[in-house]
Amino acid sequence: MNAKVILLIEDNASDIALTERALSRNHITNALVVAQDGQEGLDYLFGGGAHAGRDAAVQPVLILLDLKLPRVDGLEVLRRIRADARTRRIPVVILTSSREEQDIAAGYDLGVNSYIRKPVDFNQFSETIRQLGLYWLVINEAP
Repeated sequence: MNAKVILLIEDNASDIALTERALSRNHITNALVVAQDGQEGLDYLFGGGAHAGRDAAVQPVLILLDLKLPRVDGLEVLRRIRADARTRRIPVVILTSSREEQDIAAGYDLGVNSYIRKPVDFNQFSETIRQLGLYWLVINEAP
């Protein structure tokens, strides 16, 4: 298994399962860490809360971020990721069902690398995940 982690910050159990299936279907073998709300995602990244003691120097290679999250919303999570030197260069892809123009604009204003609306059809969703994996995990040169 590839030791490079993908962090999925998503509160919808069905979307988590779909993402896991799409990753598996496309032979993306990176470990997947799931945070089910924004605070849990931040705790994972910065070694707090339930993740206290985790080596925060070891960061995910990619963050897939939903916007509509409990406790801390996705845009605030993104703001905190970009504000910290340890995490500001991690590629963040907003993967959401939101079609709100202000969400798209706010995401890019805060430094998201990509904004993708979740396709409803599983085959389209799987293809989206395949392309994300190919680009962010294979083609893209990480800092």
